[in-house]
Amino acid sequence: MKTYLDCYPCFLRQALSAARRAGAAPELQRRILLQTMSHLESLPAEATPPQVAEAIHGWVRTQTQDPDPYQGAKQEATEQALALLPDLRERLRTAIDPLDTAVRIAIAGNIIDHGVAEAFDLEATLERVLRQPFAIDGMSALRSALAATDTVLYLGDNAGETVFDRVLIEQLRQMSKPVTYVVKASPIINDATRDDALAAGLDAVAEIIDNGSAAPGTLLERCSESFRARFLRATLIIAKGQANYETLSESSAPVFFVLQAKCSVIAAELGVAPGDIVLKAPVTAACERAAS
Repeated sequence: MKTYLDCYPCFLRQALSAARRAGAAPELQRRILLQTMSHLESLPAEATPPQVAEAIHGWVRTQTQDPDPYQGAKQEATEQALALLPDLRERLRTAIDPLDTAVRIAIAGNIIDHGVAEAFDLEATLERVLRQPFAIDGMSALRSALAATDTVLYLGDNAGETVFDRVLIEQLRQMSKPVTYVVKASPIINDATRDDALAAGLDAVAEIIDNGSAAPGTLLERCSESFRARFLRATLIIAKGQANYETLSESSAPVFFVLQAKCSVIAAELGVAPGDIVLKAPVTAACERAAS
């Protein structure tokens, strides 16, 4: 997905947020903002939003000498989510359609995104997402894909959201579908790393690997050779969040995108409204349904 002009104010907000979280003095914050504008001017027009974010956040980390400005925010989000875990599991236990409910719970967790907003309400979001219809409903295709595969490659998104992913992964394990959960190799915004996945208890329900990258989403050219091999072999991929959509929307891989449309740019790209929930099936799956 290309970078739109509407993305530029968001990049500036992210740079300022990261600088402040790193404890930068006001003069350094100002310098970071000015340099961010310079970076935006110099980056190629065809760069995707995650490519731009990777460059900007890398520069902020260097300038502030803080390798993980969002570490505190990630820990707090994970603690908030873990406090909800018993309720999430109870909702799944009493669900009429456990897979549908588990996917919705995972989507609710996608509200934890400091790349888009500084604050979120997990409980209110959960109640909304459990009720609202899918704007893009790939549930039937997902059921068919799960019936035809032995394993799932799950591309994670943000820390804290990992706990909501855990509920869906537990449901997939009930369906005898083992999961490999993919995190970032090192910090970028509030994206989950191995430490964040471990804090969410994902090692108890999935194999955890990293993609070798410190970019938002899944920029395959930035990922390790071993991860790319896993990606190419995968028969079913669940990709969480907007950044994974931004980086993989043109991929021919069997990717199911699971997300909330949290900004107008992504919503327009998907043809939905801001706030809508999405389970988007791979193009190949859509074609197979149309042909049947």
